[in-house]
Formats: sequence, structure tokens, C-alpha cells
Amino acid sequence: MKVSIIYASTTGNTEAMANSIKEAVASTGAEVVFGTADNADASSVTSSDVILLGSPAMGDEVLEDTMEAFYTGIESGLSGKKVGLFGSYDWGDGQWLRDWEERAKAAGATVTESLMVHLTPEGDDISKCQEWAKKAL
Repeated sequence: MKVSIIYASTTGNTEAMANSIKEAVASTGAEVVFGTADNADASSVTSSDVILLGSPAMGDEVLEDTMEAFYTGIESGLSGKKVGLFGSYDWGDGQWLRDWEERAKAAGATVTESLMVHLTPEGDDISKCQEWAKKAL
């Protein structure tokens, strides 16, 4: 099974989530494609069995710019794909993640329950990231 984990991070919080998720996915024996939205190869990602994407909430609860650009580029290739979305936030109620879920569903993806962490993932949050990753497979 090939799993892509692509993320954007501005303060390191979503990156910490992505690293925990990568560790959990790798422990299952899956082939892992891992990287940032500004450097990811769209064709490699869309050829994966499972696609896990992460972005912090920015501004008025929107995706980080590089993730928005990357996601827009792969959106049409998500039909029939299993997709999991994750990210960190400071304030708000998670609207950016709910909006992103709706976009992925509209693109034809099968979207697993999303994962949100307030600020820096620590302690139980790390465990939540790892458990979420295994369920997303």
C-alpha cells in the first residue's frame, strides 16, 4: 500500500502532526511518500492508495497558501481515492477543515474523519495523530 502524507506548516505545529502520522503509517509497513505541499509531486500523490493532507488554519480559517495551490492542482484526481485531512489551529472552530472535507467529497474522494489539534501537538495529541493515521488507512 502506498500512502502519501503531504502537509504545509507555518509554525511547526502541523509539521509535528505530519511527523507523528508518518511514524504511525511507516510502522504498518506501508510505502510512504512524505513531503511539503510546495515540493510534492502531484502525480506521485494521486497514484497513492491513501492520501493524507495537512494544513494549518490561516487567516479567516482557510488553507495555507502552498497547500491551497497544491490541493487545487490535485483536486480533479481525487475521485475514488481515500483521503484524510488534518491540521492545527489557534482560534476558531475548525471551519477550514470542514470546508476542505466538503471540497474533497465534491471531488469524489472518500474522506475519513478529519483530525484537528489546537496549537502544538503534545502528549495525548501525538497519540491521537498516530491512532488517526492507522484508522485512515
